[in-house]
Amino acid sequence: MLLPEELIKAKRDGQELSGEAIRGFVDGITGGSVNDAQISAFTMAVYFRGMSMEEQSLLTLAMRDSGRTLHWPGLDGPVLDKHSTGGVGDLVSLVLAPMLAACGAYIPMISGRGLGHTGGTLDKLESIPGLTVNLSHETFDKTVRQVGLAITGQGSDLAPADGRIYAVRDVTATVDSIPLIVASILSKKLAEGLDGLVADIKTGNGAFMCERNLARDLAADLIEVAALAGLPARALITDMNQPLAASAGHALEIGETIEFLRGVNRQPRLEDVVLSLGSEMLLLSNLADKPTAARDMLTSVLESGQAAERFARMVALQGGPVDLVDSPQKHLVPAPVVRDLPAEIDGWVQFMDTRAIGLSIVGLGGGRRHAGELIDHRVGLSGFRLVGDKISKGDPILTIHAADEQSWQIAARQLKDAICVGRKMDALPAVYELIT
Repeated sequence: MLLPEELIKAKRDGQELSGEAIRGFVDGITGGSVNDAQISAFTMAVYFRGMSMEEQSLLTLAMRDSGRTLHWPGLDGPVLDKHSTGGVGDLVSLVLAPMLAACGAYIPMISGRGLGHTGGTLDKLESIPGLTVNLSHETFDKTVRQVGLAITGQGSDLAPADGRIYAVRDVTATVDSIPLIVASILSKKLAEGLDGLVADIKTGNGAFMCERNLARDLAADLIEVAALAGLPARALITDMNQPLAASAGHALEIGETIEFLRGVNRQPRLEDVVLSLGSEMLLLSNLADKPTAARDMLTSVLESGQAAERFARMVALQGGPVDLVDSPQKHLVPAPVVRDLPAEIDGWVQFMDTRAIGLSIVGLGGGRRHAGELIDHRVGLSGFRLVGDKISKGDPILTIHAADEQSWQIAARQLKDAICVGRKMDALPAVYELIT
């Protein structure tokens, strides 16, 4: 086994690492014999030198095996999950997981918190009073088996090497290394004991992969490394040049999730992404044999109320109110200051700086500037007018939900700079392409 400094030197010099060397290094990360400086040097070497598909696969499996792995004996359907690279107003997991469960799949979803300008599924769920996302092994297993889905945090015993590596990447400008992204995503997904995975790779000014070609590269590597590890996977490239849902902010997105599942309001772009991802998951797992049948299944469980019922049961088993879906207004606390931001001129929505929009929500208190910071689940934005929409002076561009008047004014100034009204533009597609 190579000493850590020898492995770092080999990768720095562009050499391909052996499985034994990679496993030894990851074991050292978990066991404590590899320090943060050595992890930092390794991640920077990978950033500049890259990794072959074989190396990425070996790193992924070593990180998976650094902790506990889940097993699902006795289930009568496939175990599936999706992964999103994150965005603003991306509540897809919250609506898609219960839809898939109602179609006969099992979704043991291990999710994360907000990162930078993007919202996190766990933070959104914690806007529901009483609901816990820190489930015990027993509760997680029971909820998945009884309802078909559960959503929990990663925990310290699942791919723990990834936790240490990511903490170093976050402060050493190596977050956007594709081999390290692939290993981080897949080590956790493989630890879930999945039969299939579909990735939602965002591209645009609000995505971590701003350029379409980089999004394609990440999608291709994810699929190939997953295949080498024995996990069937597909990926969709989707748009993040504007918020995905009609709202962004934790309680607001839970409210929109319930409206979507109940058929009260379904934002067309969000629905397109949900149905596209869900169809690929049903096809990948052989729950459907062709795209039209897959979409029909998903639409059927929405219209019949079965998906909403699954979401309600999951919320109740995870400690939330049993009547959340029927009476969300009783439980989701509104922000004190809710007021529209009006357009200053006639025209069309021409451009949205989605990253800046996400950061305005952080400024309202709906995101973290540093680890452990408390967030305000009430705040956020809703009623987005999208690129290509015609708008008249005085019409609302969006609605700001703020904790106080000063916060509203600060967000309004930021958002006026982030949204451009001008000449006519075509609407943006929600889904660009499928990568198989």
